[in-house]
Amino acid sequence: MIGTCWRLSISGIHHRQLIEHLFPGDGLEAAAILLCGRTSGCRPRLCVRDIIPVPHSDCQRERDHLSWPSGILDTALERANSEELSLILTHSHPTGLWSFSGLDDESDQDIVPDLMDELRHKNAVVGTAVAVPGGALKARLYDSSFEPIDIEHVQVCGDDIHFFFENRQAGRAPMAFTSGMRSELCRLTACVVGASGTGSIVAEQLARLGFGKIILIDPDRIEIKNLNRILNARVADAKEQAFKVDRLKEAILSFREDVEVCALSKSIESREAILAAAESDVLFCCVDTATGRQVCDLISNSFVIPLFDIGVTIPTAMETDLGRVVADVVGRVSYVQPGLSSLEDRGVYTQRTLRAEELAANDPRRYAREVAEGYIDGMVDEAPSVITLNMRAAAAIATEFIARSYPYRFEENCLYAQTEFSLADMSEEHFPENTWTAKSAKYLIGRGIREPLLNIPGLQENGMELTR
Repeated sequence: MIGTCWRLSISGIHHRQLIEHLFPGDGLEAAAILLCGRTSGCRPRLCVRDIIPVPHSDCQRERDHLSWPSGILDTALERANSEELSLILTHSHPTGLWSFSGLDDESDQDIVPDLMDELRHKNAVVGTAVAVPGGALKARLYDSSFEPIDIEHVQVCGDDIHFFFENRQAGRAPMAFTSGMRSELCRLTACVVGASGTGSIVAEQLARLGFGKIILIDPDRIEIKNLNRILNARVADAKEQAFKVDRLKEAILSFREDVEVCALSKSIESREAILAAAESDVLFCCVDTATGRQVCDLISNSFVIPLFDIGVTIPTAMETDLGRVVADVVGRVSYVQPGLSSLEDRGVYTQRTLRAEELAANDPRRYAREVAEGYIDGMVDEAPSVITLNMRAAAAIATEFIARSYPYRFEENCLYAQTEFSLADMSEEHFPENTWTAKSAKYLIGRGIREPLLNIPGLQENGMELTR
């Protein structure tokens, strides 16, 4: 048996390509094959890596029936076996039928057993899916007895984030900020990477919004010096050197009885943490390191998970009469779609900042020398009293998720790929996705758990952690 709690995730760019092919405007059925990587765990996900459209001219297409040549399956099988991918055979229901028909069942029984025999790697699964006008998708897999298992939900990670649950009719999502939204969130998993100044606030908001499972990832322990900005942290926790994630888990469970919390006191650079984050439906990056953001970028693309990243800073300047003064108080919220511009593409981190962190961690003397010589920027000290700025930014990132998943903006979400605010001049500016060019994300999209993990040799199975 392959289990019963599967999910399917597809990027916005692949979803648009799929729906445009399946609904060309003539009212007739059409077909495509989804090539998918996958995750592991108790609720595995299929991650769409590529789409093979079945040419309309090669099919016999009718309003409620479709037949297509078997030759194209050979191409799909060759790729699936060479890249350790799974197959989802997909066709459209132009009539809007939100279920598999009797003809669909018969067709699956004819073709699925042969496909399962031809897929020769251990992670392969085979399934089918139907799409209806508007873009909703319903999918199912087959177990070793060729019995269908409904996929729990299909997720589209585009300008808007859609969750198409198998037992809900295709249609609009619940209204934002309602109990209906909360009822849907209880079926989803959020991962928060970083459990300190911003992460603790984000985690608290997600828990109170109603997420059914929350994964917390942070390797650090609570210290006296950061009690002023970690929600729910206590003096006793600092004295006991409690892990930040353990304290947040305890706090969440004190006000939620219907939530599962996974607290992982590991670096996001470790294999264990990466696989834990891969189980989520939404990823929130609340770290203050370039390497942490780079790993979250890679997780988002490899496992087709929408990524929300937060950053705050207080630049200072020297004035002749006053000495060092606050130059600005700024925050940033970035939304990253799998397959489109990454945080690196946007300059949120660079190869230069990655190298600076590597030097600081592994060769402090050389790092100090290069800072003094002007080759790299020095690390900015943490501001000791930033809870108000952190709360402002954390509220923005949680609200950005709601705007994407339960749209309420007057303008389209594509205009808000990144939002930056200044509290010094009380301004806010937002940037559309086409502000940046995606340079490297597409080659990694939907790779799933294929080794080496994230295509990084240091993360292969039985490896310890990302090698800097």
